[in-house]
Amino acid sequence: MPPRTFRKHRAGAPAGFFAVEAAGLRWLAAAEGGVPVAAPLRIGDDGIELEHVELDAPSVEAAEQLGLRLAATHSAGAPAFGSPPDGWRGDGFIGPIPLPHTPSARWGSFYADSRLQPYAEQAERSGALSPRGRRAVEAVCARLRDREWDDDRPPARLHGDLWSGNVLWSPDGAVLIDPAAHGGHAETDLAMLDLFGLPHLDRVLAAYEEAAPLAGGWRERVGLHQLHPLVVHAVLFGGSYGARAEEVARRLS
Repeated sequence: MPPRTFRKHRAGAPAGFFAVEAAGLRWLAAAEGGVPVAAPLRIGDDGIELEHVELDAPSVEAAEQLGLRLAATHSAGAPAFGSPPDGWRGDGFIGPIPLPHTPSARWGSFYADSRLQPYAEQAERSGALSPRGRRAVEAVCARLRDREWDDDRPPARLHGDLWSGNVLWSPDGAVLIDPAAHGGHAETDLAMLDLFGLPHLDRVLAAYEEAAPLAGGWRERVGLHQLHPLVVHAVLFGGSYGARAEEVARRLS
């Protein structure tokens, strides 16, 4: 009997949509001791076939293993902030919209220019973010470009879209799906886990810190790292996400 698989299909998907997902999964899987991923088996222009993941209830032990393994994934590193996964050239996607892969030596300028400003401008054009909200995001970008939040940590190997729905709990522990993988700051993945809630998140974070201590004050920077997914969600869904992005940006600016 052939092994069970899971197939995702998207008619009219942009060129490279599933190929860059597969490249990201392979790049994450190559991290020694990192979090397992659903392995890509077959990739087409309009779909991808993945290894089937048997689901189970999340446990404290699985959460702690996720924290330890995510630290290992991050420590596998990336060539630069904004660099694409190995085996891929060009931009990627965050959900259905383009995600720039523009390598940078500095995290702050990368985050401002490739993760905040373009999406804030799109959100304002669609009416999901107010002009005042866009100006608040621009003020945060100015602080980022001034290196206010830069540190000496090298680029981490990020999943890039690590909300709770992209963490599957199996009998053998957590398995990751649907990455927007790139080189970035480790705190970004952790903040994304917190944005929509994750079972036993406190145990995930404690185990992560045991393996790879975070820089002081990281809890005060959670909103900074959540600002990108908030403006992306404002572009995609409108509603309250623009208001939440504005609130976070005004607090930071």
